[in-house]
Amino acid sequence: MITLHKKIVVDEKGKPTEVIIPLKEYKEIEELLGLDLDKKAIQDLKQAKKDREKGKREAYVDLDSI
Repeated sequence: MITLHKKIVVDEKGKPTEVIIPLKEYKEIEELLGLDLDKKAIQDLKQAKKDREKGKREAYVDLDSI
């Protein structure tokens, strides 16, 4: 669980306009959401999902081989 330390910036009416968080916490969120993945990693994950949905066991990699 991430504890978020944030600063909220509001306009003259008190309406929030920005939220500022520490870079370290941003990086954790970015990694959790997969926003740090490159195009190849995203394609690999999409293909793995398709293989899983089709039950294509030959596409699986044995953990011991990693």
